[in-house]
Amino acid sequence: MKAEVSRIFRDQWSTRNGQVVPEPEDISLGNEAVEFERATVLYADLSGSTVMVDGKKWWFAAEVYKTFLYCAARLVRAEGGSITSYDGDRIMGVFVGEYQCTQAARCGLKINFAVQQIVNPALETRYSDAKYAVKQVVGIDVSNIRAARTGVRGGNDIVWVGRAANYAAKLTDLDLAQRTWITEAVYNRINDAAKFGGEQKANMWKKFKWSQHGDMTIYGSTWTWRV
Repeated sequence: MKAEVSRIFRDQWSTRNGQVVPEPEDISLGNEAVEFERATVLYADLSGSTVMVDGKKWWFAAEVYKTFLYCAARLVRAEGGSITSYDGDRIMGVFVGEYQCTQAARCGLKINFAVQQIVNPALETRYSDAKYAVKQVVGIDVSNIRAARTGVRGGNDIVWVGRAANYAAKLTDLDLAQRTWITEAVYNRINDAAKFGGEQKANMWKKFKWSQHGDMTIYGSTWTWRV
């Protein structure tokens, strides 16, 4: 371990530009990284899962995990994103390409629809006395980002290094009525169809100051997008 840690800190990094989200085997375990000038990261996280695990049967929690993650994964892929990891009760998706911010924002609103109109009605039908509703938070940010392979031979994965991965994950900590959160950088890049909804073309996104990060501007939405 000492030798490998010293090697990692000592070796120079090699980078190459990326156009598609890589698989782990596309990157060496050495100090190599795939760089994206711009990529959009989406984290979809279950809210209150610790309380659920503490207060419900294990199989109830497992069914909530499975249904939520299944719907979120289907929607990430349907919007052109790549699923890059499952981490307990959350999923990470990466979007690249010309319309990546619009696709990711729309995906967040679709996940909200799926939870409210698919997962929770099915849960209520199956467990009418459970008195439990699934809630989720989606965080989305865009930035320059790099993908590097980490771990050991036979057990490794990709780590995403850049602001978007960090901020998207941190946005899921917000506990307000809004279910989908995007940074101002994302908001400024989404098209009007993903900004304004309904017959009156109302803005689907409400502006906030993110006090945990120097009062930076973020936008939250309670809206859904039908799937």
